[in-house]
Amino acid sequence: MVSYVQAVILGLLQGFSELFPISSLGHSVLIPALLGWNLDQSSDAFLSFLVLTHLSTALVLLGFFWRDWVAIVSGVLRSLAERQIKKEDTYARIGWLIIVSTIPAGILGILFEQRLKDLFSAADIIAGALILNGIALYGVEWLRSHATTEGAYDDRKLADMSWGKSILIGVAQCLALIPGFSRTGMTIAGGLVTGLSHDNAARYSFLLATPIIFAAAVLKVPDLFADGAVGLGPAVVGAVCSGVSAYLSVRFLLKYFETRTLTPFAIYCVVAGCLAMLVLKL
Repeated sequence: MVSYVQAVILGLLQGFSELFPISSLGHSVLIPALLGWNLDQSSDAFLSFLVLTHLSTALVLLGFFWRDWVAIVSGVLRSLAERQIKKEDTYARIGWLIIVSTIPAGILGILFEQRLKDLFSAADIIAGALILNGIALYGVEWLRSHATTEGAYDDRKLADMSWGKSILIGVAQCLALIPGFSRTGMTIAGGLVTGLSHDNAARYSFLLATPIIFAAAVLKVPDLFADGAVGLGPAVVGAVCSGVSAYLSVRFLLKYFETRTLTPFAIYCVVAGCLAMLVLKL
């Protein structure tokens, strides 16, 4: 059973760590393990609880970017009606780029669902993945071949991405299927590799998060009501807490990435992963 106190902690943690590039799934597994909570983290009920908190985060993102989503959905529908994606149709192109970026993780998530689920009970492996997440974030920052102009986002630059670059970001997102790797971190890193600024990469990452999280919710939230192991009350409390922390996080991060990099998060992931692994081995 997930208690109300645990639901609050997990909800706040999920909303915060889902958008910060530090892996929400990794923290949602490591924190209960480190605190000695008696939870079956690989059960359908616990995973459904986490999915409900993710759904809350997706709703916050949808509300935060609602104007963008109106323009994107309108653009996609317009392109379907015209049977072409015009280069000058900024939001139609962004919409189709998001669809293309979503496909790789969607396919792999379905094909390897059970194997990925088994990782939720392997806290030591997740700690190692968190370390690798930090190394990857730092490596991308270090390897960037040229500086990209930072500052206010530019949707035209997002629309100018090639289909190949959108696939690359989608492939990077696949790593986040492994708890310990951050979806936000991997997609921002993928965006940086393709030449986006930190601000545009973060913006694309947040837009990309919405469909993949909603898709997971459609598949898994019904399990929450079919399994009595997790009460609906704690699940709702966790979702509300997740929404609050997600809202505060997205406001902070959009401003943060106007001028700053992934490096502090990379350092945190390496240090936190090493400490978690040390504690788990004691």
